[in-house]
Amino acid sequence: MTEIAWDDFMKVELRVGRVLSAGPFPQARKPAYVLEVDFGPEIGVRRSSAQITALYRPDELVGRLVVGVVNFPRKQIGPLMSECLVTGFHDSEGRVALCVPDRDVPPGTRLL
Repeated sequence: MTEIAWDDFMKVELRVGRVLSAGPFPQARKPAYVLEVDFGPEIGVRRSSAQITALYRPDELVGRLVVGVVNFPRKQIGPLMSECLVTGFHDSEGRVALCVPDRDVPPGTRLL
């Protein structure tokens, strides 16, 4: 494992966001949803593609808190311009489980 300095970690803007909408992304190469996530007044609403279809349905994602990287450059994914990276972990079967706060915190709160 490569060690990083604290300053390296501080460059990554990991923020809490609330999912406003989630829907199918049929143009994606792997099964995915398009998410709209509200990261609070400072950052606003961002769109992302998320390969989380194995463990989540769109209707159960709306209103949930997620953790996202908001300072990556935008990335074109098929017809979608992804504006953030919603974080998660692969389980033993390779399915993605979302990284989420265990308490209600305001959208935009930075992970430290």
